[in-house]
Amino acid sequence: MQLGLYFDQTRCVGCFTCVVACKDWHDIPAGPANWMNVRCIEQGKFPDVFVAYLVRPCYHCEDPLCRAHCPTGAISKSDENGIVTVNQDLCLGLSECGICKEVCPYGAPQFGAEPDARMQKCELCAERWQQGKKPICVEACLMRALDAGPMEELKKTYGCNQSAAGFVYQAELRPAVIMKAKTVKS
Repeated sequence: MQLGLYFDQTRCVGCFTCVVACKDWHDIPAGPANWMNVRCIEQGKFPDVFVAYLVRPCYHCEDPLCRAHCPTGAISKSDENGIVTVNQDLCLGLSECGICKEVCPYGAPQFGAEPDARMQKCELCAERWQQGKKPICVEACLMRALDAGPMEELKKTYGCNQSAAGFVYQAELRPAVIMKAKTVKS
């Protein structure tokens, strides 16, 4: 089974509640590390403008580049649920390595501000799944723009679209995400 994320770009208003909830739930200190990011996409020229938001957690790729390029094997993927995790004890850190940050096209690997910072990232709230709960970002989303679950169930519920403004689906990585895209009005 592969757990994944659903994101409805038409509902997201860029409130950053998912980002704050994630940082709070996981006790991530203030600073550069954010396991959930929200990117603003602006296009056009007045009066024909387009604004959309894109959530950028780890998409738990079926074939993650970060895992393939990690020289110490610190990054692994669960056979049980497909969640990509990092063993910080094995990670060399940003000052000595940082290859995972360079190769991930989605910006998932994060590092704190401390000099010996080890990689950290969204782990799709693995501990919450064990309690029968969805990730904290899903529960916190005021606009109900997020959902999570087994990819087969997400596809049955939401379809198979894997494109949205600001997102490029990397077929060789197969990110575990389904999206409802906001489209430019003509």
